[in-house]
Amino acid sequence: MAEININVEHLTRVEGHGNIVLNAKDGSIEKIQWQVSEAPRFFESIVRGRRWDEMAHITCRICGICSIGHTEASLKATESALGIETSEQTEILRRLIKAAENLQSHVLHVGYLVAPDLFKVGSVFPLIGTHPDAVLKIVSLHRLANEMSDLLAGRTTHPTNMVPGGFTSIPSEKELRGLKQSLLDAVPTFTDVAQIVLDNAGGLPDFTRETEFIALVADDEYAIYDGDIGSTDGGRWPVEDYKSITNEFVVPYSTAKFTKHNRESYMVGALARLNLNYTKLSPLAKQWAAKFQLSPVCHNPFMNSVAQLIECFNDVETSIAWLDQLLEKGVNRDERPKVEVKAGRGMGAVDVPRGILFHDYTFNDQGICTKANCVIPTNQNHNNINQDFKAFAPTILDKPEEEIELLLEMLVRAYDPCISCSCHYLDVKWKR
Repeated sequence: MAEININVEHLTRVEGHGNIVLNAKDGSIEKIQWQVSEAPRFFESIVRGRRWDEMAHITCRICGICSIGHTEASLKATESALGIETSEQTEILRRLIKAAENLQSHVLHVGYLVAPDLFKVGSVFPLIGTHPDAVLKIVSLHRLANEMSDLLAGRTTHPTNMVPGGFTSIPSEKELRGLKQSLLDAVPTFTDVAQIVLDNAGGLPDFTRETEFIALVADDEYAIYDGDIGSTDGGRWPVEDYKSITNEFVVPYSTAKFTKHNRESYMVGALARLNLNYTKLSPLAKQWAAKFQLSPVCHNPFMNSVAQLIECFNDVETSIAWLDQLLEKGVNRDERPKVEVKAGRGMGAVDVPRGILFHDYTFNDQGICTKANCVIPTNQNHNNINQDFKAFAPTILDKPEEEIELLLEMLVRAYDPCISCSCHYLDVKWKR
């Protein structure tokens, strides 16, 4: 068998820069690596010395796609540290905003980044000519998610109206009723898009490697905004124990840390959430999970994109239910949070589109941040991607080199990585 040398520098259709390296000879893998080459971000250092009420507005800039999730994880950490209580209305609104972000990101990923692989083209642009109706449906759903974020969070990216303890502005009941109707009207479009993906799902490789899945879990809901840390290997831990779960470590070929828990690696994201929260999916989401034959525990990472699509149905149905709760109780647009600044440490977690996210802050008695730590979902997935490479690559060495390259790229894209957001490490070696 001839030598195979694949070096994908800066993989496309992902956020940030990552490289794939594969060297094989005579049917044996000599080197296989998922390399992260982004520059470190230093957000934990940036927020030191900043006030408690600035934290969310700064840390949401870690990511342009998951800025809502970073805002909410940041707010929860600050509220935990300062003992700030939130109302039922605030909790419902935040869940709605979290669902809006999920819809934004999942529609973007499945529709613009994964679909080209299913149709065997290099980008979404050829699909405009060959499948214009499908592309228009994706665009309309993405627009709806953006409008939902604008209404509830102040704007689509980097929300403006969420603050510790509550909101600076709250939509009217008329606006919320309009949102509910828009979500109801969108269900047939989501159904059409799901059917298109189902009709082409044969393009997803049939690959499995047993791993651990970690996500938020809760007793009474499909956990995305709140809950404990759960694992498919068993166990449930409070968010405060996050460091004993993530166990970050450094490898020489990555500017982002890797993580591991019970096994050599673990996976976070939509597939992890579905594996752990399947029984709490909404009725329509369960119907589509059955159509895709997706049930726990699924160990095929390529099915993460399908899990994202199923979560879209869950987000729509649960959002309609939350809107009904708000409208039934009546919306208090004059509600304002009460904050008493004091010293403390707090941790917050939400499950953003790419997986479980942790923020951890310490404040002095003036409410100034003295220490911060953020553990990003993609940072937690890097190790699992690398382990998947090691298991997947030997099964495809008999294929043409271009196809091997494409399949490895598809594997990375299945994780929907937010690569630059995960880079928080720089190894400085001093020579004296």
